[in-house]
Amino acid sequence: MKQAIISGIGLWTPENSISNEELVTAYNAWATQFNKDHFTEIEAGDISAKTLSTAEFIEKASGIKSRYAYCKEGILDATRMRPLIPSRPDDELSVQAEIALYAAKQALLSANKTPDQIDAVIVACSYTQRAYPAIAIEVQNALGINGFGFDMQVACSSGTFGLHRAYEMIIAGTAQGVLVINPELTSPQVNYCDRDSHFIFGDVAVATVIESAETCQSEHSYEIISTKAATVFSNNIRSNFGYTARVSDTDPFSMDGLFHQNGRKVFKEVCPMAAEHITAHIRQHDLHIENIRRWWLHQANINMNLLITRKLLGRDATADEAPIVLDNYANTASAGSLIAFQQNHEDLECGDYGIICSFGAGYSIGSLLIRKR
Repeated sequence: MKQAIISGIGLWTPENSISNEELVTAYNAWATQFNKDHFTEIEAGDISAKTLSTAEFIEKASGIKSRYAYCKEGILDATRMRPLIPSRPDDELSVQAEIALYAAKQALLSANKTPDQIDAVIVACSYTQRAYPAIAIEVQNALGINGFGFDMQVACSSGTFGLHRAYEMIIAGTAQGVLVINPELTSPQVNYCDRDSHFIFGDVAVATVIESAETCQSEHSYEIISTKAATVFSNNIRSNFGYTARVSDTDPFSMDGLFHQNGRKVFKEVCPMAAEHITAHIRQHDLHIENIRRWWLHQANINMNLLITRKLLGRDATADEAPIVLDNYANTASAGSLIAFQQNHEDLECGDYGIICSFGAGYSIGSLLIRKR
């Protein structure tokens, strides 16, 4: 049977970083003005006053200290509270394709590959900026890749699910090389006026090359032993923004339209699901928890990661065992576990096992059991 190999990975990080302190200053200015403007309604009990926030609250709740943004302008403007990203004409490269290309070129370089050695492009992320034509086909065209491309969305598990599809193509022999890209342009969907979620997400792009063992020429490569996926429907994480808002006469930019979640329920329900999923995946191969050298977990909330690894290991994981990148990157949706992998994979020894795992809206959980070659 063919072997599917992770042979290269690339990361694009925006130039603009926003600290908790900056974000809180803007939010508190907006909230203070809101409370002044709606004093009468608040006094009458018709609406609730906006609670102010602190940088300490954000870090304690999430472990996040800062996040990157494709465009910082507008986010910290208390009269706007959203990034200012100008639209582009149809004949120009889209913003999402632009950041995807940055990561894709780094991944190809990492894998010692050229575009003519890639057969398929998958753009897998939480949001795409348009329905069609596919961002993946736009990237494919920009790179000069023959073959095909398509977009897919499984919220924060888009990254692992995209890698699953690439793995299947290689194993089936329908492709010799696949480029999976996660251009997470999350900031347009963030409600910067919501104290409980305005700090969660950051922008980034990651790209991964999957190819057959016969063609791999990478110095640091990993065999994909197997994949495992599961979905269970839940309303606890939602983003309702969509084209049907035009005909339903609803405000697509309302609290309901943008990202929103019941964080307490998500934490309570997803953590045991993720731990059980990972344990079952490992046991499929007669392996044990202690056989896993590194855990590249979804980077949504440090408290979730700490609890999941504690359930798995029976103790707290070290930073070496389960790297954390969300302190500087925040929740980058589908890209989080792959950023952790990109920054923490070259030091492993031949034969070492690792798990890449995502968990997010849906609920959706995806994992890959991999081994250093």
